[in-house]
Amino acid sequence: MDNANKISRRAFVSASAASIVATAASANKVLGANDRLRIGLIGCGGLAQGAHIPELMRMKETDNVEIVAVCDVYQKRLDQAATTTGAKAIKDYRALLDQKDVDYVAIVTPEHWHARMTLDAADAGKHIYCEKPMTWSIEQAKQVVKKIQQTKVKMQVGVQGMCDDSYETAQKYVKEGKLGRVVQAQIDYSRNHKRDFWVSEEPDKDVRPDENLDWNAFLGPAPKRPFDLDRFLHWRRYWDYSGGIATDLFVHRVTRIIRALDLKFPERAVAVGGKWEFRDSAAEIPDTFNMMLDYPDGLSVVVLSSMANDTPIPHVLRGHEATLEFNREGFVIRPQERFNKENDKSVVVHKKTGAEDITLHHRNLQNAIRNGEALKCDVMTGYYGVVAVRLAVESYRKSRYMKWDARREKGIEA
Repeated sequence: MDNANKISRRAFVSASAASIVATAASANKVLGANDRLRIGLIGCGGLAQGAHIPELMRMKETDNVEIVAVCDVYQKRLDQAATTTGAKAIKDYRALLDQKDVDYVAIVTPEHWHARMTLDAADAGKHIYCEKPMTWSIEQAKQVVKKIQQTKVKMQVGVQGMCDDSYETAQKYVKEGKLGRVVQAQIDYSRNHKRDFWVSEEPDKDVRPDENLDWNAFLGPAPKRPFDLDRFLHWRRYWDYSGGIATDLFVHRVTRIIRALDLKFPERAVAVGGKWEFRDSAAEIPDTFNMMLDYPDGLSVVVLSSMANDTPIPHVLRGHEATLEFNREGFVIRPQERFNKENDKSVVVHKKTGAEDITLHHRNLQNAIRNGEALKCDVMTGYYGVVAVRLAVESYRKSRYMKWDARREKGIEA
């Protein structure tokens, strides 16, 4: 499945050693606390205009940052973003990367473009905020990890929930043995759509390929196809550009579990589901998707979702001696009755600091650039998340158990 968005080896290794050295030197330039960070935004769709742009504009004075350039393949969105921000409008992201006044880029594009733009940004010496998932494929994630380690630019992956301290705090309790041996974690991310899922109530009728949309630029590394309005506006519904529920939603959830349990790569993965409610939808992806991952540590992670019912399940870590349940305030650890017959084990309540918040996530990256603060969702965390969800996608599409080949860092059929 990775062939659809393959980045060639030749393209990956084309940068010379001299350019890598120059890039690393540029990336390691330490900015003073009073130096303004200038941001280039690549992708001006709903997530950019609804979240990134307004939050970054609010941070202009408080955090000394400024959006100086915006880029999109659709002229209407590009004009909207330029008008809102006052930034320079650029159609080709490579021209944005050439701008000397851009310190870091925010990549808010469809998933199939994340890897290529990240690699190019790193080569240009730009620090990077890339929306989740980090890449479309596992192979691309390996390339990104190598590139970030070479160039030493700072890269934040957009799983904003990592700015909630509940998960790193949970990890401390797990390592202290508060739960006993953890055998299972469960979490979900569901919604309830009315007539079809992941579609606009009023689709944009102004899109005109070859006039105000560069369709070939949208496709980029994906397979070439004739223009399709649904594919452009609702790309999350198509395998060429996204892994659907797994890569758009589950990556948020499984990354929390990965952090809480200090996990890395799963050993095996299986996923099931289908279009159970929206059976006539043009979407290629399922509306109901469930995955199970077994980790070599000896535990299972279960992640559930439906786009036709939004009733949640408890988000819990199940240990032999206690259960940790995450909630809106943080989490609660309750001892298992079998291990608390003397009532000598108390309930632990954690009140979180931080939140699932784009502002906090950008601020963390900015602090990493300025003074070396540890990133909340770095490139390796992004890699672990990609492997988890892409193995599940491959399992679903192939109707096979998938296994992680640790030596080759590759998913194979079990």
